[in-house]
Amino acid sequence: MSQGIRLSRRRFLQVLAGTAGSLLVGIRFAEATDAPLPPALLGDNVHGLGPYVRIDEDGSVLIGARDPDTGTGVATSLPRIIADELDVDWNNVRVVALGLGVDSRNGKPVWSYGHQVGGTGTSIPAAWRDLRQAGAVARWLLLQAAARRLGLAASRLRSENGMVIAPDGRRFSYGSLAADASKIALPTTLPPLKNPADYRLIGHGVGDVDARAIVTGQTRYAIDHFYGDAVVAVLSHCPWPDGKLARIDTTDALAVDGVLKVVQLRPEPGQPAGSTVIAPAVAVLAENTWAALQGQARLKLEWKPGASGDASSNALEQQALALVGGKSAPTTRVRNIGDVDAAGKKAARRLEATYFQPWLAHATAETTNCLVRLDKDRASLVVPTQAPQAASAVVQRLTGLAADKIDIRVPRVGGGYGRRLDHDYVAEAVMLAKAINKPVRLLWSREQDLRNDYYRSGSVHQLGAIIDRKRQLLAWNQRMASASALTGRGVPQDHLWTSELQADQFPAPLVPNYRSDWYALESATPRGPMRGMPHLSNAFAVESFIDEIAHQMREDPLKTRLRILGEARQLPLDNGRTLDVGRLANVLRLVADRIEWKNWLRTVNGLGIACWHVDGAYVAHAIEAAMQGDKLTIQRVVCAVDVGRVINPTGLHGQVAGATLDALSIAMNAAITVKGGQVQQHDLRDYPLASMAQLPNDVEVITVDDDRDPAGASFLAMPTVAPALANAVFRASAVRVRRLPLMKELLRLL
Repeated sequence: MSQGIRLSRRRFLQVLAGTAGSLLVGIRFAEATDAPLPPALLGDNVHGLGPYVRIDEDGSVLIGARDPDTGTGVATSLPRIIADELDVDWNNVRVVALGLGVDSRNGKPVWSYGHQVGGTGTSIPAAWRDLRQAGAVARWLLLQAAARRLGLAASRLRSENGMVIAPDGRRFSYGSLAADASKIALPTTLPPLKNPADYRLIGHGVGDVDARAIVTGQTRYAIDHFYGDAVVAVLSHCPWPDGKLARIDTTDALAVDGVLKVVQLRPEPGQPAGSTVIAPAVAVLAENTWAALQGQARLKLEWKPGASGDASSNALEQQALALVGGKSAPTTRVRNIGDVDAAGKKAARRLEATYFQPWLAHATAETTNCLVRLDKDRASLVVPTQAPQAASAVVQRLTGLAADKIDIRVPRVGGGYGRRLDHDYVAEAVMLAKAINKPVRLLWSREQDLRNDYYRSGSVHQLGAIIDRKRQLLAWNQRMASASALTGRGVPQDHLWTSELQADQFPAPLVPNYRSDWYALESATPRGPMRGMPHLSNAFAVESFIDEIAHQMREDPLKTRLRILGEARQLPLDNGRTLDVGRLANVLRLVADRIEWKNWLRTVNGLGIACWHVDGAYVAHAIEAAMQGDKLTIQRVVCAVDVGRVINPTGLHGQVAGATLDALSIAMNAAITVKGGQVQQHDLRDYPLASMAQLPNDVEVITVDDDRDPAGASFLAMPTVAPALANAVFRASAVRVRRLPLMKELLRLL
């Protein structure tokens, strides 16, 4: 049986009778009819369900997690939203990762599960209402089934831990009611959602559903999967993104026992970056990994550089510096509020500073890989992706298959950071599978991963501020130069700046005269999404500059920030959201109190602080650092976040701590350099991740208890780490020379 209740123009809830008397409830997109489901949950009459719950007669509960989990914990958080509204015992819940949900209608894909993107901070906000409604409908059906069995009104019954409880204490397990519930017609209106005061899972911490499997080595990532008849493919990419193959000799490679074929790959002309081969490449296909690597080592290749053969990151940085410091018109005037030039006539102080940021690689723990099987009328892939719908589009283009003939499975992803939003490696694997007419297991080495990335562009920021006689920030002028991550991706020229900065980023809404200019740099080095973009680079420049303003004014940097923020109020932003100044000031005060900021002048170490806001969420960091000569020791790190209602505090704590450590590693170690058009970093010795000795023993995380709808947190803690660290190092080192006179003056002012 199948029944539906309309949620919106495009979605509705559906209830089905599954195998052996099970109850299934999910969200189905109206156009979808035959979306694939995980084998563990297939049953009769199961068609087109999206995020859903299944209750079997034995009381077991299976809940689907639709978004790829790249370490953000959504495989736990999303099912808990359903489970709480359903009133089931979390110990009886098994979570199943959903593959890509897609149907084809008139040759176009129809996405059965809706949102299926991981690691972008959108998973929980997108799911918050839909998944609660699915859980509430399932609970309503079970209460109705029990009411009919007892001859009572459903309003007299209550649910708890997978049981329906009658006024006289009689209990019925959900499993015993599932078959009857699956036959009940859905309500004409949606059942009311739970009162938040009744939440038993939402807001209560739990470890990731796959945490034990991860730490015991049982988790299977995409790189661990294989088909029995799959051949292994390894690649040698051209060291110049715009270069080409001048000469090739495959004789010795093909002589290696087990090597089957050598295939040349080229980027497809006219295709957007990230959807085709990243650079010309030669693939060795073999019966096993060892043979493939031996064949690769015996290839004789001669590559010829393209127009970028003499490019260097140093030269690009100097070009950026000349642009932001010169008088040429910007590529885009991103924001121009008030009159910055006129405000200069009222200046009591003028301050300027320039900040440099390096190119960055993703360096995911799981190197790039893809497993693909192409049959006559179907494609099957196991791939670490943050966006399976985008991966499907690549496969459709290369195979001509309809969307519903492409099955994409996404196991736990060993790190995304934006790299898995691009699918050049999917294109490579599909091309190779077509070339050899066998399933292909594509494996990139760490060197290939570092030298053929979609990097975060280096950037130069020149900031200027005008302060009036009352110490108020009267005007702000930001000039930024970078190579847009959107170049070559089909984005109009006048929108290329959107990957590099935001028009209303802090402190734009708080300054009466504000100007933001962006200068485009031309580079052949591939660029793409990066964790925390565009906030990561801009927060470093902005929050470091605010510290310099405080230093020049000889006042407490916390006081400077709070004065810029002003009184608590709601300010409209360009994206339709609002900036809640009170919430931003609150996380700032929380980290200041926890790290004992009142002692910032008296401690022998340096204290640094920074704050930021991202899509309705608020974050601040305070860091204590010590300098012994050139040796940096991070003594303490405190982070406060306000993301609205917290689904899983344990998961949020881990996400914030992990992002903080990632950002510390980037700030202390990471830099990609280009010389002669080639990336110079080959492995983790050249691009080192932070060691345990370099990192703090703990990240103290403060979460704000809030009843607002949840906001995303996947990269929320990234932007404020580097500026807080830089500000702490500044105080621990550079200020030391003038510590005594500066301390006396500041103490007098305070």
